[in-house]
Amino acid sequence: MVEEISFALSEEQKMMQDTIRQLVQANVIDAIHQWDENRLLDKQAVQKFWELGIIQSMIPEEYGGYGMGSSPVLHTLILEELAYGDMAFAVYAMLPALFVLPVVHLGSTEQKSKYLPEFCHESYIPATMAVNELSVGFDIWNCETKAEKKGNSYILNGKKCFVPLADEAKYMIVVAHYEGNPHLFIIDKEVKGLSVGEREKNCGWWALPTFEVNFENCSITESDKLGDETAINWLIQRTRTAMAAIGTGISRASYEYAKKYAKERQQFGEPIASRQSIAFMIAEMAYEVDAMRLLAWKAASAIELGMDANRESFLAKIYAGEMTMKLTDYGVQILGGHGYIRDHPVERYYRNGRSIAICEAMAII
Repeated sequence: MVEEISFALSEEQKMMQDTIRQLVQANVIDAIHQWDENRLLDKQAVQKFWELGIIQSMIPEEYGGYGMGSSPVLHTLILEELAYGDMAFAVYAMLPALFVLPVVHLGSTEQKSKYLPEFCHESYIPATMAVNELSVGFDIWNCETKAEKKGNSYILNGKKCFVPLADEAKYMIVVAHYEGNPHLFIIDKEVKGLSVGEREKNCGWWALPTFEVNFENCSITESDKLGDETAINWLIQRTRTAMAAIGTGISRASYEYAKKYAKERQQFGEPIASRQSIAFMIAEMAYEVDAMRLLAWKAASAIELGMDANRESFLAKIYAGEMTMKLTDYGVQILGGHGYIRDHPVERYYRNGRSIAICEAMAII
């Protein structure tokens, strides 16, 4: 008997997809250019997303949440739709999940009781994760931030970059090397030895504040270690798939904008879309967006089924990194000189999209 493979979305998935699309259309599409110019997005738009209860639904009822569990496939759909509006908004809106989901799935009863109830309130609660480093050829498996056990404490030393909302977040999860493997640690912002630098000046994510975070003899307790040595595998499968979903959303936005422009822009008495070189680029954008999405869905589905999705998540992330660079560049090319000025969003897609190949763990499913 051959089992059926379906790519059709469930009613719940369609409903959530439509809800996020409507939210993005109403609150992000027309506003993001100004947010980008101002280097700050509107927190009211983030609050409207928070009020949908997506983060709270991940938290079990006994800790104050809705107890609906977490669906990697559903979160992949959500991230694509958010990133279609803007990557900075997608990361900002879903950022608390980078703290909540690891605590839900990897945390001890003590950790769940201590942290999860704080994310069940009516207002957006920022929390973050510190993973990336500026070292050449950064490899999460060989990160330079170190943890050393001393008595009943861990001492952390190192430096992280691209940490979203590090200035606001009360808590962060830090990836540090300990006993030959990367491990996860929960750190309170007020702990001695932690310092947040000035806001970074990045190529993209202009509306998303990111910071360098330094750990100098930062002492935390044994109970602040999150999970065991297998936790990093759990994490990267979900964060790499999330980054692939974000890349899909950015690339789709670039494709749709470039296609619309090419059909409307007249040159030599006809739309530039009728020119073969332009038409070929638009066609390539269309099928590559679908390919990126399917790889992200495959990885998310494997995770949801409880399978080891290391391979699937890696393929989804690396393909999305390459294709997002290519397709956002196509968007700029199709618009020509207009693609290089900030009156059109394709230059923003290009700047933001470059980070998909560079960064780890800016989001999670």
